[in-house]
Amino acid sequence: MIVADKGDDRERIREQIEAQGARSVIPRTRNLIKGNADLDRGLYRYRHLVENAFARLKHYRAVAFRYDKLKRNYESVVTMVCGFLWLPM
Repeated sequence: MIVADKGDDRERIREQIEAQGARSVIPRTRNLIKGNADLDRGLYRYRHLVENAFARLKHYRAVAFRYDKLKRNYESVVTMVCGFLWLPM
């Protein structure tokens, strides 16, 4: 399943997604005749929550710029920041 925004609304992209056996959740732009009747709005709203989570992660400099050399150290920092975000303030 591919969830994207209106900027990725191209018929060619939709055809490629369907050719690979996946389902696309991409709202159509206003200038198209076809409507958004087949759009799964609940799943599209969930995409917004995921994008906000990544935006909050990037508020921490160590995550945004990746100062660590080793992958395991960077993963530890990301895990720690996720814990900070998950804990109630």
